[in-house]
Amino acid sequence: MSANEDTATPVVTRFAPSPTGFLHIGGARTALFNLLFARHHGGKFLLRIEDTDRARSTQPAIDAILDGMRWLELDWDGDVTYQFARADRHAEVANAMVESGAAYRCYLTQDELAAMREEAQAAKKPLRIRSPWRDKTNEDATAPYVVRLKAPTEGATTIHDLVQCEVTVQNSEIDDLVLLRSDGTPTYMLAVVVDDHDMGVTHVIRGDDHLNNAFRQLPIYRAMGWPEPKYAHIPLIHGSDGAKLSKRHGALGVDAYRDEMGLLPEAVSNYLLRLGWGHGDDEIISREQAIEWFDIEGVGKSPSRFDQKKLENLNGHYIRQTDDARLASLVAARLPFETSESQQDLLRRSMAALKPRAANLLELTDGAAFLFRTRPLELDADASALLGDEARALLSSLHTALDAVADWDTEALEAAVRAVAEDAGVKLGQVAQPLRAALVGRKTSPGIFDVLALLGRDESLGRIADQMTVSA
Repeated sequence: MSANEDTATPVVTRFAPSPTGFLHIGGARTALFNLLFARHHGGKFLLRIEDTDRARSTQPAIDAILDGMRWLELDWDGDVTYQFARADRHAEVANAMVESGAAYRCYLTQDELAAMREEAQAAKKPLRIRSPWRDKTNEDATAPYVVRLKAPTEGATTIHDLVQCEVTVQNSEIDDLVLLRSDGTPTYMLAVVVDDHDMGVTHVIRGDDHLNNAFRQLPIYRAMGWPEPKYAHIPLIHGSDGAKLSKRHGALGVDAYRDEMGLLPEAVSNYLLRLGWGHGDDEIISREQAIEWFDIEGVGKSPSRFDQKKLENLNGHYIRQTDDARLASLVAARLPFETSESQQDLLRRSMAALKPRAANLLELTDGAAFLFRTRPLELDADASALLGDEARALLSSLHTALDAVADWDTEALEAAVRAVAEDAGVKLGQVAQPLRAALVGRKTSPGIFDVLALLGRDESLGRIADQMTVSA
């Protein structure tokens, strides 16, 4: 049975990041799974910024999250919900729970809480608060208090998780968690439940590090008589060594994959999709196919392993498949100068020769740099080593032969260069290498005939002449 076959209620999912940093790669995968599940079922995908931690939540972090989601085309429905702005609503629910007897005012002092904590540590047990104020009131109207959930104490709670299957926790393990702090501000556990209910969320799809939270949140739903969402707790992403994903494995903000690694959003999205979800042996999956195929049943129970090399290889595939005009625009944005219309056209024409050799936009930009170098070129050490006296003599012959080429296209240029090699009695590579050094200033480049064609007659002959006259 699919995750939505037993209900006529339209699917609503949400992604709810905390704006204390950039959009993490694991968070991006969670958002992607929520988006695809909602789109697959014809539902809605909502975005909520959980900014209740005022000390750590920042506007730059919010902007970075929104920017990262837009880059990955994780398009949410409607307006963004900001959790902090709903604090009054959260408090309203907590107070309603007090009135109904599902929550209570707790007057435990900090010293009393510290004593409970020390006692639990001495017994080597987790702290489970069962306050003596569960069943009594305080006549001192001025005494500070928090509002606590009156958690069930007997029996067990079972969650039929769409990924983890049936999970049961004894209610004795669920403590009376704080709903409202002593200053009247709501806690995360309360705010999440109220927001999910008010937003109409039907499916909570999130990392399995939140599984324990579900058991603490369900009593709030039940106390309010609200419909419970279906849960799907997806395994976290691990590094290639099986350890928890960290920066050394590639656990960065998605902006780093775009800006520092030069990856395409469709490659990152495709890779994240395959981290923990599969559709047969398919590896290259478009967004349209992902929406058509995605469902929770395809999510595995085991942690997936992040493989940077595999991501780069996948990005290389997308580079090769991407429209030349789009690639040229992305490369132009990375150049240290503003490109003219003619330079942009040159970039576009160069993509066919450059993109088969590039795994990312960094390599593509580096490969295109030779097009805009000023004369005379400054050669790197490897290129300089190629230009001895014999090589410069070959350059002189090449200059004469190429100057005589009538149609400056790759076929005619190849014929001219091969003729020089044959006349000199050397292999083509012995001519191509010094020619590459003169034209590009490096030992490596796209195909040498493509380089000649892209640079054009005047620039090519000028660069060759520059190196003919330099003393060895």
